[in-house]
Amino acid sequence: MPKDAVKLDMLKFVDTGQSYPEKREPILRAEDFREIADRYAPDKAAEQASRCSQCGVPYCSVHCPLHNHIPDWLRLTAEGRVREAYEMSNLTSTMPEICGRICPQDRLCEGNCVIEFSGHGAVTIGAVEKYITDTAWEKGWVEPLEPGKPRGQSVGIIGAGPAGLTAGEYLRVAGYDVHIYDRHDRAGGLLTYGIPGFKLEKDIIMRRVQRLKDGGINFHENFEVGKDATLDDLRGKHDAILIATGVYKAREIMMPGVGAPGVEEALAFLTASNRKSFGDEVPEFDNGRFNAKDKNVVVIGGGDTAMDCVRTSIRQGAKSVKCLYRRDRDNMPGSQNEVKNAEEEGVEFVWLSAPIAVEGTEHVTAVKATKMRLGAADASGRRSPEVQPDSEFTLEADLVIKALGFDAEELPTLFDCPDLSVTRWGTLRVDHKSMMTNLDGVFAAGDIVRGASLVVWGIRDGRDVTEHMHKFLREKATAEKQAA
Repeated sequence: MPKDAVKLDMLKFVDTGQSYPEKREPILRAEDFREIADRYAPDKAAEQASRCSQCGVPYCSVHCPLHNHIPDWLRLTAEGRVREAYEMSNLTSTMPEICGRICPQDRLCEGNCVIEFSGHGAVTIGAVEKYITDTAWEKGWVEPLEPGKPRGQSVGIIGAGPAGLTAGEYLRVAGYDVHIYDRHDRAGGLLTYGIPGFKLEKDIIMRRVQRLKDGGINFHENFEVGKDATLDDLRGKHDAILIATGVYKAREIMMPGVGAPGVEEALAFLTASNRKSFGDEVPEFDNGRFNAKDKNVVVIGGGDTAMDCVRTSIRQGAKSVKCLYRRDRDNMPGSQNEVKNAEEEGVEFVWLSAPIAVEGTEHVTAVKATKMRLGAADASGRRSPEVQPDSEFTLEADLVIKALGFDAEELPTLFDCPDLSVTRWGTLRVDHKSMMTNLDGVFAAGDIVRGASLVVWGIRDGRDVTEHMHKFLREKATAEKQAA
């Protein structure tokens, strides 16, 4: 196609306004766990993609952890070449339809769009990415995973989350025998059990996992390293190991009454809800422990996990849902889009407030809190919250959910491998040039190295570690051949 023709299809941001896929009415979407918006119609996707300015320095790509070729597949979408757009997006991401749904585009690609800076509203990159790959699945363009020529070496991956699944796919394509071990009964990690269906419907994840299984990757589900086998056992079985467990240890909050019945951890609450969505038997949901129906719910925290908890509570039929956060709206770590969605669905945000005690002995009855104000900036540049004197108040609560983030579990103890080196935060210590731990042939990637982070960074780390593992395995094969 001539260059002039391409230009006619692009640069329409001046005349064409920003338009996201239409969301269902809040009162309707709060009744189920379906995604709250459908994808674009083909003409609408092309129209929105055509708003891209095709700038010389694409800040959207620069600020994407995967450095996706965003302007290229936007241009192809605008031209109606959707299959080529999918192939382009698939070059750098193993899960583009998942990133299109759950990445915080407002902080990454869209937040750094050049036309956003000019006041025209960012290109709707995430929604177009979702459209491209969903169309590819429907049309049969997503090709089966084709294993490479067998190398006679095997790799064990501990953890079936974004980093582990990504590395497994690339290593299988490279010809390795890949075994993925996960303690849950389904693969996907937090994608499966931590993120609610209204953000990421479960069949989206399961079809990705099935593609890997069909490609010959061996999944060992309900497998606990340290219980079913030690790390050393797996090292003896495989030529290299990747630890990609993520971080699952809930951060605690120290205050009186926090151990009262009815005070729950976010992940346990979300996992129970997601299991119900799969149709599993969940006794602790059925007996009311993890069911918010007819309860006054208070969620403590301001990140994306807190947003998942408040919006899940609404769908479970809570009487009221309040989110207690110690900073203001502008300084919260969660996505602003998620805050907006939550407010539309009936969540009340109690900004600049921090809990100081839980009331109730046999069961929680209320959360006692105090008002906060923002003081001077701390070392990270964020303004530190300070207590406002004589500002205490009480929130009625039948269910309190702690959504304060996650830390690393004690893997050396959990894996029965005391020699495994960790940082003072409990994350795995690696050589950042090789992504290898202090144990020869044992690599690590994802949140277990960087701490709690985004899914897209897990995919990036899974992609990067593949290159280092491939180099190690080739050198190992050469050494063994020479020694024979």
